Amino acid sequence: MTGIRVIVADDQPLLRHSLAAIIDADDGMSVVGEAGNGEEAVRLCAERRPDVVLMDIRMPGTDGIAATRRVVADAPAGAVKVIVLTMFELDEYVRTALRAGASGFLLKDSHPAQLLDAIRRVHRGESLFAPSVLTRLIEAYLARPTGERPGGLAALTERETEVLALVGRGLSNDEIAASLTISIKTVKTHVGNLLSKLRARDRVHLVIAAYENDLVRPSR
Repeated sequence: MTGIRVIVADDQPLLRHSLAAIIDADDGMSVVGEAGNGEEAVRLCAERRPDVVLMDIRMPGTDGIAATRRVVADAPAGAVKVIVLTMFELDEYVRTALRAGASGFLLKDSHPAQLLDAIRRVHRGESLFAPSVLTRLIEAYLARPTGERPGGLAALTERETEVLALVGRGLSNDEIAASLTISIKTVKTHVGNLLSKLRARDRVHLVIAAYENDLVRPSR
C-alpha cells in the first residue's frame, strides 16, 4: 500500500464501504482499515498508523469526538490528521471537533472529488472545512470578545496581506502559489509568518482574520 494511508470510521457499513472504495480508487491513497465505532478506530490507528482518519461523529459507544481526541493525543504531533464527517452543520459539533484536534470538517453529502481533495489538503497540513460550516464558524468566532480574536494587520507586509486574502477565500497552498506566481515553499513561509504575526492558532483563524479585516466579504 502506497501513498496517503487512510482509516475510515463510520457505523453505517454501506457508507463506510463506499467511502473506502472511492479512496482506494485513487492512485495516491489507500485505505488501511475500516472501523464501525470510535473504540475500534482508536485501536486501528494505534496498530496501523494512518496519515488521515475519516471520522464519523455519531457512532455507538465511543463517539467520533472522543475517538478524535484519543487518536490525536496518542500519535506524535501532527502525525495523524482527522477529518470529521457528519450529516449535520451544528455549531457545537464544529467547535467540539476543533477542540478535540480535528483538521477538517466535511458534510457526508460532499462530492467524492471534494472528499479526496480534503484528504490531500489535510495531509499537507492545511485545515479544511465545508463552505457552509466555515461560514457558521466565522460567525461564531466574530461574535467573541475582541481579545479572543486574531490580531490586526499592521505588522503584515504587502505580500503577506495578499496571501491572507487568498487564504480567506479558501484557496489551497497550491492555488495561492499559482495565483501569485510564487513557489509552494514561499507560500508556506508566508502562511507561517501570518500565523505568528496574527497570533493565530491555525488556518481557520487566518480565514477569520481575513473576514474581520474586510479582505474577504461574505457572499450572502
